[in-house]
Amino acid sequence: MSPTARVDVRKTYKLYVGGQFPRSESGHSYVVDDARGKFVANAALASRKDARDAVQAARAAFGGWSGKTAYNRSQILYRVAEVMEDRRPQFVEALRQSEGLTPTQAGKALDTSIDRLVWYAGWADKITQVTGNANPVAGPFFNISTPEPTGVVAVVAPQQSSLLGLISVVAPVVVTGNTAIVLASPERPLPAVTFSEVLATSDMPGGVVNILTGKLSNTAPTLAAHMDVNGLDLTGYAGDAEQSRLLEEAAADNLKRVLRAPDTEPDWSLDPGLERMTTFLETKTVWHPIGV
Repeated sequence: MSPTARVDVRKTYKLYVGGQFPRSESGHSYVVDDARGKFVANAALASRKDARDAVQAARAAFGGWSGKTAYNRSQILYRVAEVMEDRRPQFVEALRQSEGLTPTQAGKALDTSIDRLVWYAGWADKITQVTGNANPVAGPFFNISTPEPTGVVAVVAPQQSSLLGLISVVAPVVVTGNTAIVLASPERPLPAVTFSEVLATSDMPGGVVNILTGKLSNTAPTLAAHMDVNGLDLTGYAGDAEQSRLLEEAAADNLKRVLRAPDTEPDWSLDPGLERMTTFLETKTVWHPIGV
């Protein structure tokens, strides 16, 4: 008699909101296939209510996160990179399934993603020195400009580069003190949900990064119009000028800072520069009498 064949345990990935893993409020999920069209798992189908809950979590976390020292934020992001390194096999498999990469290619993509996170971590206590200034004024005053985080930022993650692109848009937002709601690639959510498990087991406070999976049409318009969202990164809508325009119009109601969608998805292997950090910073200028 032949032994009974083992049945694989099929996973249903949940959302990541406020440091917890809730199911979608809608109770719905959707099928995630690998690059060859083979079933891999189910993922939560986020709703408008889930998007609002994520904003609430991000706002609650903002005060504590922005109030940490830049050095402390750097340490926490570096710890996230350490945990990613420890979970290398899981990320390599997620990249292989999602993007159809060979193990060698997936390993290289993971290395670049971890290095990118460490690079941004290193900027945490340096960005103020680069973007701040002591301004010369005609009078007996110190006049000092310093950057501060914008607040809660909604990020539409890249659709093709499911890990390196994700890290490249999330890290610059949070390293400068903002909190984020991230809309993962609907077709390639596995690296994003794996990253959420890393966040939950590292030192990252709950609510700083919140990750939603599912159709962008269910959540992006809600976040663009939400009055407690301060910034909007539309990178994930690369090449979709019409949808980007509609979301920009919705964002104008409370004068959100908007990073517009590029014509094509960027080459994430290139030097990222400082733009993604400075886009979601506000400049505060303080005047102080000399000798007082």
